[in-house]
Amino acid sequence: MILWAHQYPEWGWLLPMLFGAVGARLAIQMVRNLAPEASGSGIPHLKAVILGLRSMRWQRILPVKFIGGALAIGAGLGLGREGPTVQMGGAVGEAVSRWFKVTPRHRQTLIAAGGGAGLAAAFNAPLAGLVFVVEEIQRDFTPHVFGAAFVAAMTADVITRSFTGQLPVFHVPAYTPPSLLAMPAFLALGVCAGVLGVAFNRALLTTLDLYARWGDRLARFRRWPVQLGGGLVGAAIGLLAWFIPTAVGSGHVLAEAVLDGSVGLAAIPLWFGIRFGLTMVSYGCGAPGGIFTPLLVLGALIGLGAGELTHLLMPQMVYQPAAFTVVGMAAYFAAIVRAPLTGIVLIVEMTNSYQQMLALLVACFSAYLVADALGDLPIYEVLLDRDLRRSGEMTDLQGTLTLELIVQANAPFAGKLVKELGLPPGCIVVTRRQGLHETVPTANTRLEAGDRLTVVIAPHANAAVPLLWDGCASAHSPPQSKTISAPPDAESMTS
Repeated sequence: MILWAHQYPEWGWLLPMLFGAVGARLAIQMVRNLAPEASGSGIPHLKAVILGLRSMRWQRILPVKFIGGALAIGAGLGLGREGPTVQMGGAVGEAVSRWFKVTPRHRQTLIAAGGGAGLAAAFNAPLAGLVFVVEEIQRDFTPHVFGAAFVAAMTADVITRSFTGQLPVFHVPAYTPPSLLAMPAFLALGVCAGVLGVAFNRALLTTLDLYARWGDRLARFRRWPVQLGGGLVGAAIGLLAWFIPTAVGSGHVLAEAVLDGSVGLAAIPLWFGIRFGLTMVSYGCGAPGGIFTPLLVLGALIGLGAGELTHLLMPQMVYQPAAFTVVGMAAYFAAIVRAPLTGIVLIVEMTNSYQQMLALLVACFSAYLVADALGDLPIYEVLLDRDLRRSGEMTDLQGTLTLELIVQANAPFAGKLVKELGLPPGCIVVTRRQGLHETVPTANTRLEAGDRLTVVIAPHANAAVPLLWDGCASAHSPPQSKTISAPPDAESMTS
C-alpha cells in the first residue's frame, strides 16, 4: 500500500496514517470490550493462570488475540507475534484440559505446555519452547511437566515447519568462532545490554503508567473514548511508515539488515532510538502484541554497535563485527526477561549459529548479573504484579493455594520470627526446609536466608500472596521460583 501510495505524494501519505489508526483502534477496542486480559503480550496473564491467580477464558482469548494481534501488528505497531502465540497456546491447553476433564495439576501442565508450543511455533525453536516453560512460565522440572512441554513444543514445530519450511527465522552468515582474546569485548557487550535492559523495563512501566493516567482522565468524558490514544499512536506510526517503512512493524526486516552488517555505526543510535520509542508507545497503548521480536531487534543493534566499536579500537581482536549481533540479541533478552538459558537456546535455534556459544554464555550471564545488581526485576514478573495490583483480582480467587518460596538474603522476612511476619488468619507456614532438614515451624521459629517455606493460604487470606512474595524476595537478588498448586475446583475461579 505504501509503495502504491508513493505514486500520489500529494495525498498518499494519508493512507498509511488512516490504515494505522483504524487497525490500532479496532484492535484495542476488541481487547477492551471482549477480553481485557488479551492486551499486551499475554504472558503475564498466562503466568497468573498457572499460579492459580486468574482464570483463562479461552473462548474469548483465542479469537480476540488472533484477530486483534493481526490488526495491531499489521497496522505497523512495533510489536511481535510471539507473545500472542504463547498466550494462544496456553488457551489451547486450557481448552484441551476442559475437554478431557483433567485434574487441576494436569490442567496447569497443559496450559504451560501450550505456551511453550506457541513459542516453538513462532520461532521454529522447539528447544527454546521447552526451556521457556521450565525456566519462565511454570518453573517446574518434574517429569510430567518436562515430558508434556517437550512433546507439545516438538509437535508444534513439526507442524509449523511442514507449512513454512525448515529455514531458521533469521538468516545469519557463517561467522567464524571468536577467539578467546575477544571474550572481554563480549563481557563488555553483556554489561551494556544489562544497563540498557534495565532502561527498557523501567521505560516500559513508565509508559504503561502514563497511558493508564491518560485513560483514567479520558474515561471521565464519554465522548472521548479510551481507544483514542491507540488511534493516535497508529496514525503517527503510519506517518513514520510513509517515510521509513523498515522502521515499523515487528522489525524483522531491520533485524535481517543488522545481522548482515548493513547498518552503519553512525546510524545505529538513530535506529535504536526509533525502535525503542516505537516499542514503548505500541505496547503502552494496550494493543495485543508481544515484545520478543522488538527486543531482539534492539539487542541486534546493541551487538552490532559493540562489534563495530571493538573493531574500530582493536581491529586485531575482532574481524567480523556483525558476529556480535547474534550475541547482542541473546544478551538483551537475558537482561529484560531474565531467562538467560531460554535466550541462548532461542538465538541458537533461530539463527542456526552454534559458533558463538562461548560468547553467548559470557554476554548473557554478564547481562543477567548487571541487571540484577541494579535492582531490576524481570519484565514479566513486574507486569504480572502490576496487573494483579491494578485489577485487584487476587482477592477474587476461590480455593486453597499452596506456595513454596525461598527466603532470599537481605529479604524482609530474614531474621524474623514467624509470628512477626504479619500474615493474616488463614495463612499458615506448614514446613521449613534447610538443606535436607525439614521441620514444622512454630510461632517462635526464626526464619533465615535460604529457608524454603511451604505456605498454605485459604481463599479469604489471598492478601497474603503479595505479602509473602515481597517478604521473601530481596531487592538485590533475582526473583525466586514460586510453585503454586491449583485450587481444588478450578472452575470456581473468576476473573
